[in-house]
Amino acid sequence: MILAIDIGNTNIVLGCIDQDRCVFVERLSTVRTKTELEYAIDIKNVLDIYHIRRNELEGGIISSVVPQITTIVKMAVEKILKREALVVGAGIRTGLNIRIDNPAQLGSDLVVDSVAGIAEYPVPLLIFDMGTANTVCVIDRNKNYIGGMIYPGIGVSLDSLTAHASQLGGISLEAPEHIVGKNTAECMKSGVLYSSAAAIDGIVDRLEEELGSDVTVVATGGLAKKIVPYCRRKIILDDNLLLKGLAIIYRKNRK
Repeated sequence: MILAIDIGNTNIVLGCIDQDRCVFVERLSTVRTKTELEYAIDIKNVLDIYHIRRNELEGGIISSVVPQITTIVKMAVEKILKREALVVGAGIRTGLNIRIDNPAQLGSDLVVDSVAGIAEYPVPLLIFDMGTANTVCVIDRNKNYIGGMIYPGIGVSLDSLTAHASQLGGISLEAPEHIVGKNTAECMKSGVLYSSAAAIDGIVDRLEEELGSDVTVVATGGLAKKIVPYCRRKIILDDNLLLKGLAIIYRKNRK
């Protein structure tokens, strides 16, 4: 069993992978001011909740889009495991053929998503990862990563809306009863959720035209489950995609 951790801008996703099975998946808040010890305590507490002992873990692997805390979390994991943890980046074998202008610019989360997607789903393939930013990975019929898209996540859009419209306050992201809102809160909920779902449908349509074929569409990330039910396209929801990708990369680099 391995400990897999993905550090995102808003949340840190962590879980344990036993062979091909996700034992658990949990989220911690990404806090840039926490120390190595504080993160070690957080991670150890999650492991304790699931009754996982240190001697059951053969190793750990981390992907991160927050460079400021990558080393801190790595040291925290190593404090628990008493062995070196892998970090997805330069020098790590992934098996992914990246066909973009500068492969080094590709975020480790997108690399990991793509590795897992290729292993589990038919190509051509689109992977939507929905978090602080929404990203789209485009995998062609030859299993090459050929590019993608980045656009504001639902939380960023909502924060911008409330910050720039003085009469609009914060809302929760539960769906309204009807698409046509009858009050301000319902209008905002409907607008945010359905516009996000329509954006996914429209992006899929346009990328299929670009690729010249039907595609498999997979969605993952902390906010995917709130949006996917309102999409008209067939979309596979896979909450564990990133952790499964980390497990695959760990096995490729195991000594």
